[in-house]
Amino acid sequence: MSHVFPRNCNAPPPIAISGEGCFLTDQSGKRYFDGSGGAAVSCLGHSNERVKQAIKVQVDQLAFAHTGFLSSEPAEALADLLIANAPGDLDRVYFVSGGSEAVESAIKLARQYYMEKGEPQRRHLIARRQSYHGNTLGALSAGGNEWRRKQFAPLLVEMSHIAPCYEYAERAEGESLHDYGQRAAQELEDEIQRLGPDTVMAFLAEPVVGATLGAVTAVEGYYARIREICDQYGVLLILDEVMCGMGRTGHLFACDADGVSPDILCIAKGLGAGYQPIGAMLCSAQIYDAIAVGSGFFQHGHTYIGHPVAAAAGLAVVQELLERDLVGQAKKRGGYLEAQLRGRFAQNPHVGDIRGRGMFWGVEFVDDRASKRPFDPSLGLAGKLKKAAFTEGLICYPMPGTRDGRHGDHVLLAPPFIASEAELDGALDSLQRAMDAVIP
Repeated sequence: MSHVFPRNCNAPPPIAISGEGCFLTDQSGKRYFDGSGGAAVSCLGHSNERVKQAIKVQVDQLAFAHTGFLSSEPAEALADLLIANAPGDLDRVYFVSGGSEAVESAIKLARQYYMEKGEPQRRHLIARRQSYHGNTLGALSAGGNEWRRKQFAPLLVEMSHIAPCYEYAERAEGESLHDYGQRAAQELEDEIQRLGPDTVMAFLAEPVVGATLGAVTAVEGYYARIREICDQYGVLLILDEVMCGMGRTGHLFACDADGVSPDILCIAKGLGAGYQPIGAMLCSAQIYDAIAVGSGFFQHGHTYIGHPVAAAAGLAVVQELLERDLVGQAKKRGGYLEAQLRGRFAQNPHVGDIRGRGMFWGVEFVDDRASKRPFDPSLGLAGKLKKAAFTEGLICYPMPGTRDGRHGDHVLLAPPFIASEAELDGALDSLQRAMDAVIP
């Protein structure tokens, strides 16, 4: 009997034994195509030699040095490489161990920034409904998914949530894409005015919404208007690229596709590609300098920030992405994946929408296409689809509650960038069989 506390106490998972390329193998010898990269993590697949070698070399040289005393060469090199390729005036990198930690760090940095500037009244953070920013209490408070928040609500910090830019479900009939995007963005200014313009410290959003909406991109012009509003009211723009960043959308940083740069940016998942747990928060020189010339100390920290072995892995991952142009490959392969998804499923009477960018795609399922009515949540469609796909040898990321945390179902696909066209075809064959088995 296992003593591991699994995610699902009633369905202990098989034991993974090995990984090769885009596939994982369990103890029975069954192979699974990693069609979601776990949770959009395994961008390089499971057997990248450069990353494995970098980890081995670093362990032999220096396994750990606490950042309260020392920095390390791989952390310094990785920070330099990230900033050399980062958007806007991002200038400093704060390393953490994962996405939730990155978001927690961003929220706390935003608050301390305004404390250092002598504006302690700025305490409000605005995020969006149906967002997901992590599972620690601060990140969960920022997230707008009611299913994840509900049982922990008494413990959460009060934060505001406006509408997402979710064109498929929320654009009005006859409304242009531009007008819809401006209307959705206007909710930010309205909420700033409601809270008090001098009390809002930051707005937090995912450039491409991942787990909770299923690869929803913003319409053109939305983020440009968001940036204008933030600048007008002195509000920091925090972009959460934990799931959609590091090449996943065909851009090293997902916000580049929208032509916008944030004040603070969070990355993780693809930064370590699964080889080591690592994330990072990047901030502008202006924010860093406010701390540096003020108290000189960011009142925050974790034991494993800047871990040398994790940083060595992250450095090798980013080098692979850039030097082998795997970001460009993600865009190219993503175009193929999009074409195959639309060719196979666009006319399915229970597929309402196919959306995404690069190697990051979502398929939303509906009971009725004309009205966009979702399936009854009592059917448990997403859970059944996950199980059926797994039986077919496909790891994918179905989620319920797409519309409001309860209603709606989608599946998220985020395969490794190295996947061949033939491997993607095989994955979609498996998805088709799973859909046929469970969709009524």
